[in-house]
Amino acid sequence: MDPQTLPAVERALYDTIRQQYKVGFEPLQLGGIRLNLLAVEDLEQLLDGKDALKNVSDFPFWVKLWEAAIVLAQYLAGQPFKEGTTLLELGAGLGAPGLAAGAAGCSVTLTDYEELILNFERVSASASGLDNVSFQNLDWKNPPDMERYDIIVGAEILFREEFFEPLLNVMRKALKADGVIYLAHDIKRNSLKPFLHMAEAEYNIAASKRTLKSLDGDKVILLNRLTPKK
Repeated sequence: MDPQTLPAVERALYDTIRQQYKVGFEPLQLGGIRLNLLAVEDLEQLLDGKDALKNVSDFPFWVKLWEAAIVLAQYLAGQPFKEGTTLLELGAGLGAPGLAAGAAGCSVTLTDYEELILNFERVSASASGLDNVSFQNLDWKNPPDMERYDIIVGAEILFREEFFEPLLNVMRKALKADGVIYLAHDIKRNSLKPFLHMAEAEYNIAASKRTLKSLDGDKVILLNRLTPKK
């Protein structure tokens, strides 16, 4: 992906980001869909000497293209969405699932907690040739009034239990009564089971396993489908 081909607004964002971080475009091929994801190439610069293994809150989770995000993006890229389908991605990070849904025809809103992350997503959407994607800052603990969506998605968003109830509250506010939620996480994620236990009071939950092969070893991803109980 040649940054020179970006439209003026996104090119300016890219230039601003590049002044702070070493970045590059990471291609992601999903069948006939190709995404170009702007990503940080020097993670140590963001960590600034912090030990992410000692304190999970020190790790900037948004900078990594998680295997769960790839699996969810693959799934969404292959769906025959009806015209006018709306989709909200929570904790979008690099935004692969939401951008894949946008390329598949959805009207997409990507959300995260920091403007910098949204700027990465803006550049990636433009670099991927998408104009049906919008961006919104979203604090789960203090969500604004929100429109309701047909689909809500999230990949590797269950890291801290203090956010479980706020996340469920956002889902209540943002999902249509006949909507569906897709969540994708590494099957080894310890926080997944307690969250689903909380969610099953309000949602019917189905699950399927997907294996993503990589040089680092196979990753088993659990893809959950949540639909509101009537």
